Amino acid sequence: MARKKRNKVNPDAVVRQLMNIVGEREVLYLKEDLISYECDGYTMTKGMPKAVVFVKNTEHVSQVVRCLNRERIPYIARGAGTGLSGGATPLGGEVIISLVRMKRMLHLDLDNRKAVIEPGFVNLKLTQSISDKGYYYAPDPSSQYACTIGGNVAENSGGAHCLKYGVTTNHILGLEIVLPNGEVVEIGEDGIPDQPGYDLLGLLTGSEGTLGIVTKITVKVLKNPEGKKTVLAYYDDINDASQAVSEIIAAGIIPAALEMMDSIAIEGVESAAYPVGHPLDIAAFLLIEVDGIAAGIDDQIDEILTVCKHNNVREVKVAKDEAERGLWWANRKMGFGAMGAISPDYLVQDGVIPRTRLPEVLIRIAEISKKYDLRIANIFHAGDGNLHPLILFDARIPGESERAAKAGSECLKVCADVGGSITGEHGVGIEKSAEMRFIFSDEEMAAQTNIRAVFNPDDLLNPGKLFPQPGRCVEVKQG
Repeated sequence: MARKKRNKVNPDAVVRQLMNIVGEREVLYLKEDLISYECDGYTMTKGMPKAVVFVKNTEHVSQVVRCLNRERIPYIARGAGTGLSGGATPLGGEVIISLVRMKRMLHLDLDNRKAVIEPGFVNLKLTQSISDKGYYYAPDPSSQYACTIGGNVAENSGGAHCLKYGVTTNHILGLEIVLPNGEVVEIGEDGIPDQPGYDLLGLLTGSEGTLGIVTKITVKVLKNPEGKKTVLAYYDDINDASQAVSEIIAAGIIPAALEMMDSIAIEGVESAAYPVGHPLDIAAFLLIEVDGIAAGIDDQIDEILTVCKHNNVREVKVAKDEAERGLWWANRKMGFGAMGAISPDYLVQDGVIPRTRLPEVLIRIAEISKKYDLRIANIFHAGDGNLHPLILFDARIPGESERAAKAGSECLKVCADVGGSITGEHGVGIEKSAEMRFIFSDEEMAAQTNIRAVFNPDDLLNPGKLFPQPGRCVEVKQG
């Protein structure tokens, strides 16, 4: 069958300038090529970019940024596009600078337990490339098979094991960045921690691509733990599961991971790939992992089992081998995607609460579910109170997308009301910018936008993200 001939569209002057920098084949500008870049993993808001530029090195990034500054055209750095808050979504007319081809490991220094990588390096690939040497990279977002570490830096991503090991910022030793004026700077030279002066690494990590474009990253790598064991506990009452979470931490045990799924989430994962055989009539399960020095692992497991039994567990078991442990984690890691097996559409939220308020917050989320007549599944990092309510809806039904968005916002308001936050690892992006008012005053947001203006004075780099935009009306396509 003959391929359909494309309509001939000549590139404009700016696109030709970009082609002169990176090569003609490295720039997309036709509408049919740009559609794939109209949103990231947050699909409720979409916009069309002016062009997509594939850069291969820092010099490319710098030259592209200088060109766009001269032409006063806004631009966005983009990794794999797995973000869940619209941080890499164009609002209309930006040039996307794609970093996916900057994917090399530049240096590995196991003696000093660090690696230097480019931003397009895939998260899981880092662990896979050093595991045979006895090392791994700790931050493990559920999308780690696809997400890039440059994107992780932008969003300060977490993952199931951040309870013990921390989020991305706890593993960054140095960054090379291209500033919005095109200047290349290095921060955290040679990976020396706790340097005197301002913590620019901390400021840039989690800044959602609004302060600079990361082109090189120095990360910590860790030695594989001597021992590791995983527990799965089934509960008939979600309050009992929540109380067990608090008691495990109160006992002085800091698991590597402490995850919870409720009954709707379990329905999803058991309907999709990697089913474990979880009972479908339970209220929730806990997935608990401890690691460290082998000599102490069994004692911690015994104490966890005791806590689970004290809180009316229906069944609790320890993974019998690595294959079973791997199946349990594969089931958990695909939790978000599994919602597609039970709902045409879903919206992922990402709030944080104090652990002790978990039973109360889950009750309020259930009330929101009834109010909007939408099912809400809960998959979350229970150990550090990072909730992920997933609002299930059908965008084909008039009004359901709007109800889902309102339900999501109310879930975040609940988190803020109990002393928590509107995001733990997914970022603010487009999705939650209005909800920043739940946790920050106008004065506090003005202070933060003043910091942004130091780095990004013309607001050309990822404009319209992170903070509310008073007086700015942007037309976007709702999808």
